[in-house]
Amino acid sequence: MCGIVGLWDASQELSSDELQATAKRMAKTLLHRGPDDGGTWVDTAAGLGLGHRRLAIVDLSPEGHQPMLSADGRFAIAFNGEIYNFLELRQQLEQLGHSFRGRSDTEVMLASFCQWGVEEAIRRFNGMFAFALWDREQRCLTLARDRMGEKPLYYGQVGRTLLFASELKAFQAYPQFQPQIDRDALALFLRHNYIPTPYSIYQGVKKLPPACLLMLQTPFQAGEAEPVAYWSAREAAEAGLANPFTGSATQAIAELDRRLRDAVRLRMMADVPLGAFLSGGIDSSTTVALMQAQSSQPVRTFSIGFHEAGYNEAQEAKAVAQHLGTNHTELYVTPEDAIAVIPKLPSLYDEPFADSSQIPTFLVSQMTRQHVTVSLSGDGGDELFAGYNRYALGKRLWQQLNWMPLPLRRFLAKLLTARSPQAWDRNFKQLAPILPASFKQRLPGDKLHKLADVLTISDPEVMYKSLVSHWQEPATVAIDAKEPPTALTDRQHWANLPRFTQRMMYLDSVSYLPDDILVKVDRASMGVSLEARVPFLDHHIVEFAWRIPLSLKIRDGKGKWLLRQLLHQYVPKSLVERPKMGFGVPIDEWLRSPLRDWAESLLNEHRLQQEGFFNPQPICQKWAEHLSGQRNWQYYLWDILMFQAWLEQVRQPH
Repeated sequence: MCGIVGLWDASQELSSDELQATAKRMAKTLLHRGPDDGGTWVDTAAGLGLGHRRLAIVDLSPEGHQPMLSADGRFAIAFNGEIYNFLELRQQLEQLGHSFRGRSDTEVMLASFCQWGVEEAIRRFNGMFAFALWDREQRCLTLARDRMGEKPLYYGQVGRTLLFASELKAFQAYPQFQPQIDRDALALFLRHNYIPTPYSIYQGVKKLPPACLLMLQTPFQAGEAEPVAYWSAREAAEAGLANPFTGSATQAIAELDRRLRDAVRLRMMADVPLGAFLSGGIDSSTTVALMQAQSSQPVRTFSIGFHEAGYNEAQEAKAVAQHLGTNHTELYVTPEDAIAVIPKLPSLYDEPFADSSQIPTFLVSQMTRQHVTVSLSGDGGDELFAGYNRYALGKRLWQQLNWMPLPLRRFLAKLLTARSPQAWDRNFKQLAPILPASFKQRLPGDKLHKLADVLTISDPEVMYKSLVSHWQEPATVAIDAKEPPTALTDRQHWANLPRFTQRMMYLDSVSYLPDDILVKVDRASMGVSLEARVPFLDHHIVEFAWRIPLSLKIRDGKGKWLLRQLLHQYVPKSLVERPKMGFGVPIDEWLRSPLRDWAESLLNEHRLQQEGFFNPQPICQKWAEHLSGQRNWQYYLWDILMFQAWLEQVRQPH
């Protein structure tokens, strides 16, 4: 719903006009996040300026204009997001004597701060949000982010000025911003294909962690001040296991149905057209089923299809839509359509980001925005209900590995890597008619090579890290880089969970989910002025999901058992039960053909040496092996290519 920016100049020497002009210039870079309205507000005496771009969703009138002042004039806010329970809060506040000019959730937020204080108010909010709140009485700036990290917020010091914004491109509009690339963050990027919180690609610029407040009395505090958590995913996980759901499976299905219906209902509130992404998988189908069950009109649903069979889910999505009676729109895209998105990626994401499903996510967002302004998505279901293959296989794999002597594991790894992934793929294809369904995976050869990578590991957490890593030794590729601690490596911050599968789910929830999945969805959707809402990440759902025993999530080697049972009440099992596909594009094939010249240019050995960020040798070796068909190094190469494309874009004169 919007983009926010701000600056806080410690010198307090800027005039009102200068503060306004700078905030306006920064906000203009976020026009795509808020094409409907824009505004600035300054406190000249404090040297503070706020800017806002608005995508009007609730209360389309001028009464929703931001930045907004509280009724008593104490607080000024620039807010991005939605508070879904604002009507309930408004009713409570009216009973306490507050009155309201308009119907926006922003006005309710401000009244909540006045009534309950910032920390207590934010705990009452059910929503997705990032905001900057200026307390004119206490001369205090608060930056805040929602519990699961749906909405982004960057901050950093430039000289004597603190800058903050929804996206990094707003920093570029500040004349004194001369950023230096953080080589340590680059190493993290090569491992994960994203840059984990709190780091960014630039030295001195941070991402505010989810569920945190940063309260500052001066701009200079930003570098040292520690964000304060108002909610904790770790505590939610530990509390859930300490107080498990003890009812029957039937009761658990009914309770999940009730809670998810409520989360979906809250996210269907809008004064603009609304729909949903529908892939035909468990999560999106459940979301759409619960929307349609609570709607008197056919829900608008959207999916994209590919002509490459291994990547196409459009037929399954269409079958689900027909069964539920939605108003369904689908678009089949060609490789040319998808490839045309690639030049947009560096400016869309502002820092290197290499989850290749960013391409179809942008395409489905672009198509959806032609019809609606808000779209619900099924993200979060995998992390909460054990949907990823590694959850079901992780424990079994570790048990099968742990009893074997290390020399035997090394021998098996050599056997697996003696044949190329493509050779394994051909073998599996030949055996397909006689293989059980659980063996029918996309890219089985790559999975076997990934298995070989973990065969010699002795610690289950190290095995998990290997499974979720791209470049296994990124510091040998990124020059002068070492990996700083992250949520995956700083064990003192891990949840105390007894089972390996639970620990994997928790780590994904605090790393992969906010820093990959939610970044991908936010930038792709807001890049076309579409608001994406995620019912599974309602914090009441998150807390309840951790109370559900693992035995109700994984059964017979398959995850999301409870969610599947709920969905089967709305959609026949035959329409939604199939091997998990993900949401990808055939980058491996494209790099050998239509993208080859583009990739060759960015991966040129002389160019890599001249730029000085990467050791060219391992990159050039993987590129040669990929082109020959010996190996599929698409993920490794896409990481490098996305950095190179980003670097090329930021070094162009503006």
